[in-house]
Amino acid sequence: MEIIIQPTRETATEIAARIIARLLSEKPDAVLGLATGSTPLLLYQKLVGMRLDWSRVRTFNLDEYIGLPKEHSQSYHSFMWENLFKHINISPDNVHIPDGNAEDIPGSCKAYEKRILEEGGIDLQVLGIGSDGHIGFNEPTSSLASRTRIKTLTRQTCKDNARFFGSEAEVPKHVITMGIGTIMEARHNLLLAFGEQKAGAVAGAVEGPVASVNPASVLQMHPTVTVCLDEGAASGLQRAEYYRWVYENKPAWQIF
Repeated sequence: MEIIIQPTRETATEIAARIIARLLSEKPDAVLGLATGSTPLLLYQKLVGMRLDWSRVRTFNLDEYIGLPKEHSQSYHSFMWENLFKHINISPDNVHIPDGNAEDIPGSCKAYEKRILEEGGIDLQVLGIGSDGHIGFNEPTSSLASRTRIKTLTRQTCKDNARFFGSEAEVPKHVITMGIGTIMEARHNLLLAFGEQKAGAVAGAVEGPVASVNPASVLQMHPTVTVCLDEGAASGLQRAEYYRWVYENKPAWQIF
């Protein structure tokens, strides 16, 4: 893992945006895996402001609620179109988001995996991390080899997401999510985390043992992972000063 610690959410997100911008410059038809929620919101705003060429980019989203209409303000379809897609020149045919209203959801999940392979696999996957270490909606104890599938949310995740719905009771309990095995097949994983409430999960993911109780810890086994943190999210890291030193002494050609 490359751990990048920045003073603020804004400066950490700026680095993440530059990483994606470089990829699109080098590979205009890149395949991006995208996340939703509050963590990547600023990232998408920065990418919109960069006025990049998205005409050949293909995207696959990590997850979607089951049973929530696509038009619902809290569906991830709505989130992505409102916060990114409608502001860039991406083709709707190149946008892929799990269908939480499919008649055959297990079959739809298998088709989603097949489409990722048909597009050549994911070049870069954007990730957030839950306060319990989940990535996508792969909750603690999820199989580290799992594929796109149906998952039941934990009580903690429902509590965390209640702020978007008005109450915990309104949060859908079931979702479709890319599996951890799917995420691990991306060529580059880019994880963002901000705030002290994520410090424990980040420390476990970066410096703890690889274990399904902290699903993000599996990223230690991936060959190319960049973790962009603000000071709050990095506050639980025992080797924070080492990570800062490594980043500050990177060769010029490696700086984003």
